[in-house]
Amino acid sequence: MRIRHLLLAIAITAIWGVNFSVIKLGLTTVDPLMLAGIRFTLCALPAIIFIPRPDVQWRYIIGYGLFFGIGLWGVVNLGIKSGLSAGIASLVLQSSAFFTILLGSWIFKEAISRFQYAGMGLALCGLLSIISIVDGTVTMAGLSLVLLGAVAWSAANVIIKKARTTQVFAFLVWSSAFSPIPLFALDYAINGSTGYSSLLDQLDYRAVLSILFQVYPNTLLGYWVWNSLLKRYPVSTVAPLSLLVPVFGLLGSVMIFNENLSANKIAAVALIVSGLGIGLFGQRVYSALLKRTGRCPS
Repeated sequence: MRIRHLLLAIAITAIWGVNFSVIKLGLTTVDPLMLAGIRFTLCALPAIIFIPRPDVQWRYIIGYGLFFGIGLWGVVNLGIKSGLSAGIASLVLQSSAFFTILLGSWIFKEAISRFQYAGMGLALCGLLSIISIVDGTVTMAGLSLVLLGAVAWSAANVIIKKARTTQVFAFLVWSSAFSPIPLFALDYAINGSTGYSSLLDQLDYRAVLSILFQVYPNTLLGYWVWNSLLKRYPVSTVAPLSLLVPVFGLLGSVMIFNENLSANKIAAVALIVSGLGIGLFGQRVYSALLKRTGRCPS
């Protein structure tokens, strides 16, 4: 990978990691579901006017919009609002990789390797160590909600795979159009008209900057750049860089909210990131080593 492309990829992982703290800033004045609804409204409009609909079935576009917009980011916003720190949320959400593996095994009959089982075991140990954190940055409600968001993300990944679209940016824009109305409706069902009546009065510069950051650098630019790199380079070259997301997520929370990095948090990061690395790339590395030594993988 060229240096400028490597730096660009690292910049995107930094944006994705810091985004969790940016979300928390927006949640100081905007309801969680409403914040997600505004985000996806701006992801869809006005871009949907100028970008043709991707050549995939409507059920995939609608399904992705519901799982990605509501199941993932609506629920993650609720998790952060429920007391889970931005840094821990960015870390826990990476467990979606293993939920995707499990769903892939069930839906596509894909075999699960011993490295993936080992990676899931390490990541589970990391999640258990998070439960033991007692400094006020972890709540069971917040942890459960973000884990639910991770499951929704894995379902969104399966939808992308079944859709087999090559028009990823158009797919993202059009699917975003199906997130806002359910998000706004859910917010009204939970909070009544309070969030709407107070939105303009409570909306401050932090919320505006939070929304703009989530829409443009994080969602539209981030996914466009990342998928462009995936088209240019092998997945095995680009994908490992996503392991930097929780690192930047924790660093962002430390810088913006002065989150304390306790020994338990450092251990959780080490276990989950190591588990992700082994689960996602262990078999590939093992096979490459055997090939170099002239042995056949068993």
